[in-house]
Amino acid sequence: MPIYEYECTKCGKIEEAFQSIADHPLTICRHCSGELHKLISQSSFHLKGSGWYVTDYAGKTQHPSDHSENKKDSSDSGSGESKKAADKAPE
Repeated sequence: MPIYEYECTKCGKIEEAFQSIADHPLTICRHCSGELHKLISQSSFHLKGSGWYVTDYAGKTQHPSDHSENKKDSSDSGSGESKKAADKAPE
C-alpha cells in the first residue's frame, strides 16, 4: 500500500498516510483542522537485476566510438603503433 504525504496550509505540518490508490485524499489536518494538500514525494523505487542502465551501462567508461577506433588500430597489425609514435615525434 502506498504512503502519501500531505501538508497543512494552516499549520504547515506534514502528515503521512497509508492509503489505497482507490481511497479519497485526506482534506482536513488532524492537528489544527486546516486544509491539506497532497505533496509529490521522492519515490524509493529501485530497479535491480540485469537489463537496467544502473546495472549494465552506468559503470562503463569507454564510449562505443572509442571501442571501434581501438579495433581499427589493432587490426592494422602494428601500423597503428608506428603511426602513434610518428605523431609524438618532435618535428
